[in-house]
Amino acid sequence: MIDRSAVLITCEHGGNRVPSAYRSLFMDQAEVLATHRGWDPGALTVAREMAEALDAPLFASTTTRLLIDLNRSIGTPELHGEFIRTLPIETRRKIVAEHYRQHHDAIEAWVKAALRDCKRIVHVASHSFTPELNGQVRAADVGLLYDPGRRGEVEFSTRWIDALRTLRPDLRVRRNYPYLGKSDGLTFRLRRQHPPEAYVGIELEVNQQFVLRGGRPWPKLRAALIESVRVALAGAPANSLFP
Repeated sequence: MIDRSAVLITCEHGGNRVPSAYRSLFMDQAEVLATHRGWDPGALTVAREMAEALDAPLFASTTTRLLIDLNRSIGTPELHGEFIRTLPIETRRKIVAEHYRQHHDAIEAWVKAALRDCKRIVHVASHSFTPELNGQVRAADVGLLYDPGRRGEVEFSTRWIDALRTLRPDLRVRRNYPYLGKSDGLTFRLRRQHPPEAYVGIELEVNQQFVLRGGRPWPKLRAALIESVRVALAGAPANSLFP
């Protein structure tokens, strides 16, 4: 879909795979790898279905975030998990080159190429969040994270939320929850490279309770997310999203 706008789907925490070269570092850690610390359950399923429905490219990783977190910037303390942080700098740089750069460079190259043929990118980064963290129950089913200082992101998120609430008024949908949309991450990095009129970056956060419980609510939620984002994309006049 390269026209006036292009849609991009990514998933940074799609799996908890440990590359063979580093498996010895995760001996007896199967339990923690299976938790939200190791990956975002359900995020890759949403990303794949959304990309197919929208005929959009998908860039996804299934490497555990405990090796390297693709939704953090290089140099931040959270880039590596506790099993990696004490390794020699040369080893950590190799992990960055093999896994982080591979994901980010491919996305950045696609965005630059797409912007030569269209006026804007609408980027949805698919994530999920644990229902409870540090004893606090998360009071949302779906969160849309964006930068409140970028008008296009505010207006697109509003369109998406309105469409989702129309389709599924039973869902608890919140803005910039359970995290702040302008915090460090892939969308943050891309915003620094592209102006508001060229890039709209939204992080989709889905409560993992739907994945854990399974049954009909999980596919019904995915269908509602896809239909609502389709409505948001179709209902946005070309000149209305941006200053």
